[in-house]
Amino acid sequence: MHIHILGICGTFMGGVAALARAAGHDVTGCDRNVYPPMSTQLKKLGIEIHEGVDAGQLDINPDCVVVGNVMSRGVEVVEAMLDRGMPYKSGPQWLAENVLHERHVLAVAGTHGKTTTSSMLAWILEDAGHAPGFLIGGIPANFNETARSGDSAYFVVEADEYDTAFFDKRAKFVHYRPRTLILNNLEYDHADIYADMDAILWQFHQLLRTVPGGGRIIMNGADQNLKQLVEQGCWTPIETFGASSDTDWTARFGDKVERHIGMRGPGNRAAEARWRIGGMHNLENAMAAVAAAASAGVSLEQAVDAMSRFEGVKRRMERTATVADIAIYDDFAHHPTAIARSIKSMHKRYPGHRVVVAIEPRSNTMKLGVHNEQLADSLADADLVWMYRPDGMSDDFEASLASLGGRLRMFDDYDRLVNDMSTRVLSGDQVIFMSNGGFGSARQTLTALLQRTRSS
Repeated sequence: MHIHILGICGTFMGGVAALARAAGHDVTGCDRNVYPPMSTQLKKLGIEIHEGVDAGQLDINPDCVVVGNVMSRGVEVVEAMLDRGMPYKSGPQWLAENVLHERHVLAVAGTHGKTTTSSMLAWILEDAGHAPGFLIGGIPANFNETARSGDSAYFVVEADEYDTAFFDKRAKFVHYRPRTLILNNLEYDHADIYADMDAILWQFHQLLRTVPGGGRIIMNGADQNLKQLVEQGCWTPIETFGASSDTDWTARFGDKVERHIGMRGPGNRAAEARWRIGGMHNLENAMAAVAAAASAGVSLEQAVDAMSRFEGVKRRMERTATVADIAIYDDFAHHPTAIARSIKSMHKRYPGHRVVVAIEPRSNTMKLGVHNEQLADSLADADLVWMYRPDGMSDDFEASLASLGGRLRMFDDYDRLVNDMSTRVLSGDQVIFMSNGGFGSARQTLTALLQRTRSS
């Protein structure tokens, strides 16, 4: 079968393309912006990518068009697909019907930590010999790919609450029918499609309705929004995780710099290991992954031992360079909670070092100003902040950041931002670039500039 994918360079749709190719289908696709790393991965798989959204690309007459949620009515290729009466499906529907059916699906949902937790879970299953399939919204360093079909009954999927397609406004995750479901946390986000917290809770409630009674839900026991969600109705056994002793799964750090962890599960079983990543939020992610892996028969001891070999996820606090003792990181954080957690974790891991942040608030929720009141607070622990101001930010954006005072440097030009950073960063600094996009290659530009001016 020939499948043509609209919006193929998104992480999710690129993963769908890789899975379709692995299943033996002919796969082509298009996108408005074709650039690495996804374009490189797809071309290695022999997938031809058309740059643009014109109607002419459909002259190849594919058997099915798979439509990504970046596509909307009025886009030329979408209008042509509809006018020609071509068969089409959303990415989540295609995934459910062609990959997930008859498999034990382990889904990871929540506002924060989905990519890291999915990567941890896939790695634990892999390390235990289960050879799982997976589709993850990032690149786990242990696998160096976003998706694979796997050789077992187990499939790990990052379960995103964003809408499915222009013709299906349900959350993506309602298609997946998980048997094991992780609920990491729940906050208000995606203000461009959800009016309020109740709207998000309703979508998550639909997800809970799909989990069988013989399955398992792994839930953050300290999250009040998740408790409210469960009160709306739940028909599946729940196991809780958290730092307190009243949860089914609990964990702690064994040293001040967070390089040693201990974990305890049901039946008072315990295990310890060294690990590489740090941060209380990541310890919570690890608890969720270990608990979910137990539903596949992986023991606590096996799972915690596997975490000692977990190498992290690209763009999740990934150290990309060190120049003149200045450490540079790439981090996907774009919600105030994630921003604050990243900064706090870095301070704890490198006490006595400055933590300086360059941030690009480019999500639709940020541009609508929904997080304006929380953004300054999330950056309060940063020693310096360079803010890129994209077009389309709300009118009160600058005023909302006034509490940062002289620690804030704001620019609307990537090159000027980088040049200013290059004169102010110091030896020993931990420099974090935060964005859910490319940040105009500012991180790469600063690295090259420091290599020229600071290296000796």
